[in-house]
Amino acid sequence: MIARPAREFQLNALSDLELHNVNAELVTYRGRRAVRLVEPEEPSTDGQSIAILPGTDFQDGVIETEIAGTPRKDAPEGMRGFVGIAFRVHPQGSHFECFYLRPTNGRADDQLRRNHATQYFSHPEYPWFRLREETPGVYESYADLVPGAWTNVKIEVSGTRAHLYVNGAEQPCLIVKDLKLGQTRGQIALWIGAGTEAFFSKVVVR
Repeated sequence: MIARPAREFQLNALSDLELHNVNAELVTYRGRRAVRLVEPEEPSTDGQSIAILPGTDFQDGVIETEIAGTPRKDAPEGMRGFVGIAFRVHPQGSHFECFYLRPTNGRADDQLRRNHATQYFSHPEYPWFRLREETPGVYESYADLVPGAWTNVKIEVSGTRAHLYVNGAEQPCLIVKDLKLGQTRGQIALWIGAGTEAFFSKVVVR
């Protein structure tokens, strides 16, 4: 079987994004062109802020990108700069799988916070707090992160299994063996959490 060539999404036009509960602008951030995402002034009640990449149809494969996240200056105490990638996104973002980072946890002087540096969740049935309560430590892990710094993220997906790699590491920092939506397919999206200012560079899908 001949492998399909990689697809690159340069993120150089806002018209290339389908925005849901998020505001976007094109900027230059730390030396590279990027899309900046923040919540609208009145975010929706479900709190899911995503920018879908139209034309993506992803089931299994590899997603790789560069992301940066930090709490907004006006963010409430406890915000961590949540930033990540959603995949197998259903129409209108009704359901999706997601890996994200909590950058301010990466070098916190508190081991428990460090252990919550990366996270998997599945919208809408398995939010992070349900997974943490029912299966502590299974769907989150430590990674060395710096708030606001460009961070390489690679996600490998096969069937109901997914691996998250950070900053070019050979080994995944988080392994999920039971993706909650099962063997579905869908689009790819940029994701941010509450109180976050996030930046996204080119997305490569293989």
